Amino acid sequence: MGLRGEAAIVGYVELPPERLSKATPAPFTLEQWAELGAAALADAGLPGDLVDGIVTTHLGETEIFVPSTVAEYLGVRANFAELVDLGGASAAGMIWRAAAAVELGVCDVVLCAIPARYITPTSEKKPKPLSDAVFFGASSNQYGSPQAEFEIPYGNLGQNGPYGQVAQRYAATYGYDERTMAKLVVDQRFNANHTDGAIWQHTPLTVEEVLASPVIADPLHMLEIVMPCVGGAAVVVASAEVAARAANRPVWVKGFGEQVPFKTPTYAEDLLTTPIVRAAETAFAMSGLGREQMDMVSIYDCYTITVLLSLEDAGFCEKGKGMEFVSSHDLTFRGDFPLNTAGGQLGFGQAGNAGGMHHVCDATRQIMGRAGAAQVADCHRAFVSGNGGILSEQTALVLEGD
Repeated sequence: MGLRGEAAIVGYVELPPERLSKATPAPFTLEQWAELGAAALADAGLPGDLVDGIVTTHLGETEIFVPSTVAEYLGVRANFAELVDLGGASAAGMIWRAAAAVELGVCDVVLCAIPARYITPTSEKKPKPLSDAVFFGASSNQYGSPQAEFEIPYGNLGQNGPYGQVAQRYAATYGYDERTMAKLVVDQRFNANHTDGAIWQHTPLTVEEVLASPVIADPLHMLEIVMPCVGGAAVVVASAEVAARAANRPVWVKGFGEQVPFKTPTYAEDLLTTPIVRAAETAFAMSGLGREQMDMVSIYDCYTITVLLSLEDAGFCEKGKGMEFVSSHDLTFRGDFPLNTAGGQLGFGQAGNAGGMHHVCDATRQIMGRAGAAQVADCHRAFVSGNGGILSEQTALVLEGD
């Protein structure tokens, strides 16, 4: 049951992220979608008239009929059109849905894109409104939702506080070494220093500097938390027939897993056992590949504690042994356990939901042999994770080159 590994990523584009304070004006997200899609198709060496599938996240221009709005704008007669709303897990979720549509014979070429740049206002008299969800931390804030009734009024909202709570729980259960957590950031920053376009490409980092940064949500320091920025990314998923004539080495989607058990961690059975447990197990079982066969891993890294729990729960080390694992391995692209080789979101930058697509692009670059100075030698297989909400929506992919 599951994928046969007959759909491949054949092209991608990832914009260099920009700091929010220095971001340049951008066109409407529909235009951004078209630009990203065209660039990804050009990278694959494929014409636009082959596209017969669309997978998207939300748009600034419409709250409903989003996939059909994209198809209309692109002039695509889509046999498959999907809206994925899983936060940071959306990107990996988009890829497996596209691969499934291809393997079912519904589509030959599926475009997956996530625009994440500011929209140029149409008039100063009518600026783009910000929803309450922005101020409440991307919350389910509308009347009638459990979060709006039982959590937001009492201050349990946003991301920093809840992730800090998870880290505190981990510390109380298994112990906590701040220097080891800082090493995660430093190793990823080294990778970003060797990646063109990364926000922190030209800024090296030490463990001492991480620990000297302000504590935002105890025990999490500022440099253990992603810096939001703007950007965008797109990926082309195609059939084996199309992949054979594409410009790049095909990256086959061998397995996937997904689990979405709750919206907020209030309803988690165990804060320290995340949904990636089931998602990763499903992905590896479907692929027929083992964890020891992965040449690199690209793990969603909104916070260092997310990486630590994902390493454990995805089965790369024992539960409660994540600190020991991180401290005893070189996580850089030249090390014995290459992790987030383009810097991850902590080093490359988190461009909204396109931050999740960063991990897909990271693995794709490596398997295609296009990672430049950060290339992992003999990289043929990769594990990718996605994480939405507060460890509440999780997806996993296993990718393999020819």
